Amino acid sequence: MTKLYYSPGACSLSPHIALREAGLPFALVMASTKTKKLADGTDFTTINPKGQVPVLEFDDGQRLTEGPAIVQWIADQAPATGLAPAAGTMARYRLMEWLNFITSELHKGFSPLFTPGTPEEARTMARAKLGEKLAWVDQQLAGKNYLMGDGFTVADGYLFTVAGWGKYVGVDIAPLAHLSAFMGRVAARPAVQAALKAEGLLK
Repeated sequence: MTKLYYSPGACSLSPHIALREAGLPFALVMASTKTKKLADGTDFTTINPKGQVPVLEFDDGQRLTEGPAIVQWIADQAPATGLAPAAGTMARYRLMEWLNFITSELHKGFSPLFTPGTPEEARTMARAKLGEKLAWVDQQLAGKNYLMGDGFTVADGYLFTVAGWGKYVGVDIAPLAHLSAFMGRVAARPAVQAALKAEGLLK
């Protein structure tokens, strides 16, 4: 069975959501991003030398890393779900555009705020930049249920995961009405609820 190496609430929540939305069978394996150990004591860097989640491990032993690549693979296993538009279409490139924006501009933008020892001046700058980028995302969501329109895609699961970090590091999205409504909409999805519960993030 496919295994997803994850850490609760980390960016691995995005492929976790995608797996549940796609209805694919999988096993969860928790990896500590701090100790770099699995529950059985295995050194996680023997699984992924980068020492980062997520990692998707296949039955044949191959492993895929990097969230945007993993979620597209997941979506392509269940095309009827609409988690990703068909390969080669402009809509698919729009999805990739969103995944790239979220990973480079938002995900990495949060990094200084989670890094111990980051000077307060750098933290203030990081919050300001994230605020600007999230305000832009808020504008893009005006009049839409999800990033690509009415249908949920893997980009929405990724945005939900990353934007949800704001509450831990002083990035307030409450004033962003469209984004806040989006977060509530995604959180209410049964697959998302199941993923949050499985990671111990929801009682």
